[in-house]
Amino acid sequence: METASKPGRDVQPKKARLQTKKKKPRRYWEKEATLTAAGASPGPPRNKKRNRELRPQRPKNINLPKKSRIPGKPQFPKKPREQRNLEPQRNLSGAQDPFPGPAPIPEEVARKFRRIDKSKKLPHSKSKTRSRLEVAEAEEEEISIKAARSELLLAEEPGFLEGEDGEDTAKIRQAEIVEAVDIASAAKHFDLNLRQFGPYRLNYSPVGRHLAFGGHRGHVATLDWVTKRLMCEINVMEAVRDIRSSETGFLTYLDVSVGKIVAALNARAGRLDVMTKNPYNAVIHLGHSNGTVSLWSPAMKEPLAKILCHRGGVRAVAVDSTGTYMATSGLDHQLKIFDLRGMFQPLSARTLPQGAGHLAFSQRGLLAAGMSDVVNIWMGQGMASPPSLEQPYLTHRLSGHVHGLHFCPFEDVLGLGHSGGITSMLVPGAAEPNFDGLENNPYRSQKQRQEWEVKALLEKVPAELICLDPRALAEVDVISLEQEKKERIERLGYDPEAKAPFQPKPKQKGRSSTASLVKRRRKVMDKEHRDKVRQSLEQQPQKQEKKAKPLKARPSALDRFVR
Repeated sequence: METASKPGRDVQPKKARLQTKKKKPRRYWEKEATLTAAGASPGPPRNKKRNRELRPQRPKNINLPKKSRIPGKPQFPKKPREQRNLEPQRNLSGAQDPFPGPAPIPEEVARKFRRIDKSKKLPHSKSKTRSRLEVAEAEEEEISIKAARSELLLAEEPGFLEGEDGEDTAKIRQAEIVEAVDIASAAKHFDLNLRQFGPYRLNYSPVGRHLAFGGHRGHVATLDWVTKRLMCEINVMEAVRDIRSSETGFLTYLDVSVGKIVAALNARAGRLDVMTKNPYNAVIHLGHSNGTVSLWSPAMKEPLAKILCHRGGVRAVAVDSTGTYMATSGLDHQLKIFDLRGMFQPLSARTLPQGAGHLAFSQRGLLAAGMSDVVNIWMGQGMASPPSLEQPYLTHRLSGHVHGLHFCPFEDVLGLGHSGGITSMLVPGAAEPNFDGLENNPYRSQKQRQEWEVKALLEKVPAELICLDPRALAEVDVISLEQEKKERIERLGYDPEAKAPFQPKPKQKGRSSTASLVKRRRKVMDKEHRDKVRQSLEQQPQKQEKKAKPLKARPSALDRFVR
């Protein structure tokens, strides 16, 4: 016997069954809607654990960078803690990387690019200043490592002449070098026959692309010596000697950007006809007739230093690109090399058959000397070592007397000005093969040159900052700082930076009575006093050891008067 099902138990209403049949499929961008009965409120979730899992959780082992209180300080996220038992990192193919992480950088290579000396620390530095210094040191360390890694990309290396079976390279002629090199390098050797307006002096541009030369009889010209294209030519109808000579004995600094004279200094040494500039610190070196070389800066009215170099007058002075070595020649036929790092002592000397009237250093430290119609070139062991004066590296004879020497930047070329014209001499290994495109780019366009000139004017260093050691500008003058602090204490009557006396904080519940505050203050004062006494006791044995005197064999009656 069949029984009819009661409504409201297992069978749904007809209207509800039609709604379930016509339900559309949910798309992935639509939210899931829960159907509830009409008039019924949704109850609590059945599975609380499942809902807790669906909530977004904060990932572990991730340290978010905190907001820095110091303005301008970069924010570095903290490194996560090292996990133990880490599995080796594998690629998609499943093979393990035999060299995980970046390649290590040798300490000697990274030290070459560092500019901050960590051994020197700022005395009495505050926490704010100390944190900024730590950030600057971290950035400097990262920059030095990047520079050491990029050094591997500098594939160009300087090449020198090497003789076979003890062959002397000074006997190799320029014609033999031109035949051995490629066509582009051979085209850099040429001679300009200009006997009508000689003798000539010459100078290359900082990028080494253009050449300017002037004759004694007024002929002045500039040309692109690589393409041999003449840029301008004029006859000034006056004698052209040099743009760096003074007959009155005054050294004048002219700011060419604004046309203003910065300083005019009286050298008090007669006529100035020997002068050169140190490319490292922009200090001017002057050679005098009494055999001395003086160093000048526009910020000082007196010379920074005076060096006695020769027994006779100084004929020529040259300084290398690093500012480490200085070469001088005098009327005593002596050629000397001095070390400018410290006491200015001579490192080597050589007597020449004829005194050198002109000297020039290359970018790689080669030294060229012009003696009458002969040019000798000496080479050292490397860029950081002085040139050896024992055996010349190259020798070349001209058709007239030498009147000017200048190495071309970034090219193995030595420009020679003589009474017969201009000669371009090939010197392998003289120039720096890798150039800095942001500083001096030989291949820059006219637009890049204009932008470089504007940038150089904006970043121009004032003439008052020229000194012997440019690194001293970034250091703190401790003596002046202490003197300023002392004067401030005398003016105010107290030390504003002194440590404030201990003031105990009041406590609640009646424990901050006057007696308890005095007791806590006395306790801290006694502790500081004990620390000072302990330090003084530790320093006493050291002082006694310094004052200890050797024991005598027999005592003397005068020992009683010795304190």
